[in-house]
Amino acid sequence: MRVGFLQFSPELFHEKQNLEKISKMLNNCSTDLVVLPELCTSGYSFNSKNEMEPLSSTADGRIPDFFKHIAEREDTALVAGFLEKDGNQFYNSQIFIDPSGTQTIYRKIHLFLNEKDLFEAGNSGFKIAKYNDASLGLMVCFDWIFPESARTLSVMGADILCHSANLVLPFCQKAMITRSIENHVYTITSNRVGIERSGDQALTFTGMSQITDPQGNILAQANEVEEVLIAVDIDHTTAKNKMITEKNHLFEDRRKEFYEV
Repeated sequence: MRVGFLQFSPELFHEKQNLEKISKMLNNCSTDLVVLPELCTSGYSFNSKNEMEPLSSTADGRIPDFFKHIAEREDTALVAGFLEKDGNQFYNSQIFIDPSGTQTIYRKIHLFLNEKDLFEAGNSGFKIAKYNDASLGLMVCFDWIFPESARTLSVMGADILCHSANLVLPFCQKAMITRSIENHVYTITSNRVGIERSGDQALTFTGMSQITDPQGNILAQANEVEEVLIAVDIDHTTAKNKMITEKNHLFEDRRKEFYEV
């Protein structure tokens, strides 16, 4: 299975340019799966819901339609972050869509900093998307710091954690190595790059998107600033084997009766 990430710098408030860049960078991508950053169609640093309104899309609106078109054109599955509107509420959401048009929407559960003032906390629960014979676990940015996110998805059967991100803290990429090891899964973190300014706020995104294997090896990694599509070949079926030694099963050996929540 050939999997990749698309690392780039979305422009705040410039949806048309962002979609054009995504379309161009994915042209002839020759992949089975590509993960894109969080809120990659709209930018991130909103100051009000009024700013968010024209950039938002319903789950059956123009943004899912755009990704459906790209998935069909490139014959690849896509996972990408977008600004979802449902009624009068906004969600920091992630879409999985495959070439047949099958889609799954995940709404970010763990909101970061000022997101709490603008978005509703996700109510979708964690989601697994099936593509061919692979199980894809969906997670967005700050979900990474809660090990329960990756563990829940892995117990649900995920072979690959598809992690769309707008990272500003410096240590997520290293933590995702641990998430791979402790759950024996592949992880694909697609982070954005660039500096985004809105009002008095300026955020610098850390790039360094990466793909890790179940042993914690980094199979591919971008640098802190480049806009790039990188893909590698993996055997996702190796993530299905949870035997750590001949007598230790990663999940069956858990002693949940002793864990305090």
